[in-house]
Amino acid sequence: MTQELKRVRETPSQTAGPYVHIGCTPGFTGIDVYEADLGNVMKTGPVKGEEITVTGTIFDGTGTALTDALVEIWQADADGLHNSPQETRGIADPNFTGWGRCASDMTTGAFTFETIKPGRVPYPDGRLQAPHISVWIVARGINIGLQTRIYFEDEASANSEDPILSRIEHRNRIPTLLAGREKDGVYRFDIHLQGPNETIFFDI
Repeated sequence: MTQELKRVRETPSQTAGPYVHIGCTPGFTGIDVYEADLGNVMKTGPVKGEEITVTGTIFDGTGTALTDALVEIWQADADGLHNSPQETRGIADPNFTGWGRCASDMTTGAFTFETIKPGRVPYPDGRLQAPHISVWIVARGINIGLQTRIYFEDEASANSEDPILSRIEHRNRIPTLLAGREKDGVYRFDIHLQGPNETIFFDI
């Protein structure tokens, strides 16, 4: 006889699978739905601040590039303002969405965002955070999307004051959150899911 449950059971989690690309980036998969995939363009006109390219690759524990990942980013504009109704400190750059979505290249695993270098955003206690970009990752084998941040290697002074970076106990792991400048306007940020260079992920 089946036992009657007195509570609702948790629904089993599932990995993203191929459908995340069909639903979130149909144009990337060859399905013509929108003029462009949502999040494909972050700059809709002339923007304030330094225009940059952020590129990188997601690696699994064996050092193999993930070729089916989906990456989303959120960030402030050059003045540290978010394009959000909740932003009360001013009006964000109207030509900058502050949000982007990119599917990793099916051959190389590379992802790329054409964006701007963000300004400093206040922490709840008033301290200023270093310029950063919030990142969300899904892919095969990942049951719950991973959250991390991109900081900038050439913002050493701001990074030393950042209230999030200052809370990281193992200081030798901070470099896993730093994007390095490859050349003018281009930053590289590789993400390692496991291994000795595992990127710091946040429980949000």
